Amino acid sequence: MSGEAAAAVPARAAKGAVFDRAFEALCFGAATLLLVALVGVMASLTVGGWPAFKAFGLGFLTSAEWDPVAEVYGALGAIVGTVVTAGLALLFALPLALGVAIFLVELCPAPLRRPIGMAVELLAGIPSIVYGMWGLFVFAPWFARHVQMPIMMAAEPGSLLETITAGVPNGANILTASMILAIMILPFIAATLRELLLTVPVHLRESAYGLGSTTYETVAKVSLPYIRVSAIGAVMLGLGRALGETMAVTFIIGNAHGLPTSIFASGSTIASTIANEFTEATHELHTASLIALGLVLFLITFTVLGLARALIGRKPT
Repeated sequence: MSGEAAAAVPARAAKGAVFDRAFEALCFGAATLLLVALVGVMASLTVGGWPAFKAFGLGFLTSAEWDPVAEVYGALGAIVGTVVTAGLALLFALPLALGVAIFLVELCPAPLRRPIGMAVELLAGIPSIVYGMWGLFVFAPWFARHVQMPIMMAAEPGSLLETITAGVPNGANILTASMILAIMILPFIAATLRELLLTVPVHLRESAYGLGSTTYETVAKVSLPYIRVSAIGAVMLGLGRALGETMAVTFIIGNAHGLPTSIFASGSTIASTIANEFTEATHELHTASLIALGLVLFLITFTVLGLARALIGRKPT
């Protein structure tokens, strides 16, 4: 190596080291900024909602009474509505999303794989307000006429079926809101699971087939265990979207305060309550109660993410 070349090597190394330190500082600053923003959001919600917690104490979380005229506010009805609609939506969407993803990766004919995959991705990008308007003007009337009313008429007086299907047959209820949420999160979960299944090494699947495994056995014993950790994250992201969805639920859930007494009863969620009443909140306690609802939703979402981390970190048996 010549003297000029030997002298040039330290210079390049020093320049690269400076760039590396700057890059590390930039990444650290981005992560710190995100953490500061998270703490700032939580602190602002706590400060803004403190008057509600001070006025009602734990009763704010355990009471379902929401009366702006009497200045009495309880978050239990909205909390239950949020958890129930999101849980039912995930229950409806997850099996279908998994089936779509498996079909696209394992069973779909090659000419149809790309068009169907693009359709799924397009459905995932439709704005939520479009789903809400479709649910209000198309799905809810159809559901009330062809599903809700026949079930309610078939229920015998005093039976368990009558109890769990009681309500006004207008299609705006907990169940229809859950179904709209399921339609919304299904394409997102399906597209994510499809991409995860495509990351399974080809030689693993071919080895399973070579040993005589069926498609079901290959998917259940090879593909799904391989993507288990990432799949849990995808499902929890879909659940997080369902928990925080606002406009689609506001259109279709009925917006009735109080605890829902049946699957056909009107209800509300935290997000729909805030969207409906924040512009009309003229009293300090009313505004503080809505901000406190936002803090509760923040904590619910944080709990869901914590649960996802716990499931991801658990060693498979």
